[in-house]
Amino acid sequence: MSALAQEVLWSPDVDPAVLPLVRTPDFLSSASSGPLTALGEEHKSPEGRHALHNARALTQLLFLPGSDAHGQLAALIPLDAQTLGRIEALTRFWRSWQGRAVPPDTRVTAQQRRRFRLMMQAADGRSNGASYRDIAIALYGLSRIAADPWKTSALRDAVIGLVEGATSLIGGGYLQILRHRRRA
Repeated sequence: MSALAQEVLWSPDVDPAVLPLVRTPDFLSSASSGPLTALGEEHKSPEGRHALHNARALTQLLFLPGSDAHGQLAALIPLDAQTLGRIEALTRFWRSWQGRAVPPDTRVTAQQRRRFRLMMQAADGRSNGASYRDIAIALYGLSRIAADPWKTSALRDAVIGLVEGATSLIGGGYLQILRHRRRA
């Protein structure tokens, strides 16, 4: 199966947007939540059972041992450095589940998504033997590349930066994409 066709399931330790769900404690049982719908296939792991919820927005859920997707559920939000990101993920999930407008995921901006795409294209070209100039032509077009001397071109520096950034992402830096960058 192609990597593009497979579900990617993350641990909540790696991706703060994964929502761990537990059985609602008995003293909170008067708060009826109703069953979850729009759940994908469940996948067992040492942590529990993972499933994707896709009503209006895709959310990965982790049903911890003792919880039931059709029973009363509560979200478990660890109090750690990623708490605010986890609360945002919970808010997106809850709004999706309730059929309300879902706010965008703020971990990655549109500009960052565009740069990630360019980095992956540059890395793909480089791994297939393309020169930096060839990559620049593919990304920016021949007319823009021909407008300036290549050795001193700002686009040359940009392509080198894209390849270096992609190398960092491929080496494990992609995990930082899953977390918010918060000011200290």
